[in-house]
Amino acid sequence: MKLVSAIIKPFKLDDVREAIAAVGIEMTVTEVKGFGRQKGHTELYRGAEYQVDFLPKVKLDIATKAENLELLIESITNAARTGKIGDGKIFVTDLEQVIRIRTGETDSEAL
Repeated sequence: MKLVSAIIKPFKLDDVREAIAAVGIEMTVTEVKGFGRQKGHTELYRGAEYQVDFLPKVKLDIATKAENLELLIESITNAARTGKIGDGKIFVTDLEQVIRIRTGETDSEAL
């Protein structure tokens, strides 16, 4: 089993959700802030200029079977890509154990 964490632009969430739902995989979504190569940007508010260091992003956490990994990554990448800086990143880690609290099911049955 794998845990896929994807950081994407907020306005791409619906596209990614639809792409992942088409594959039949569920996810958890968290609103986060951060920056990478974008390094934030400058904005004007009531005539004053200020620096925005942390940009709003959306983090998706998705637990999946190893055989679904490549399809999941391809779905996220295609749906989230704008071709501009700040599109995000995908992190893949091994998932040792999953437990469904309600039923006690474990591992792939719990997904």
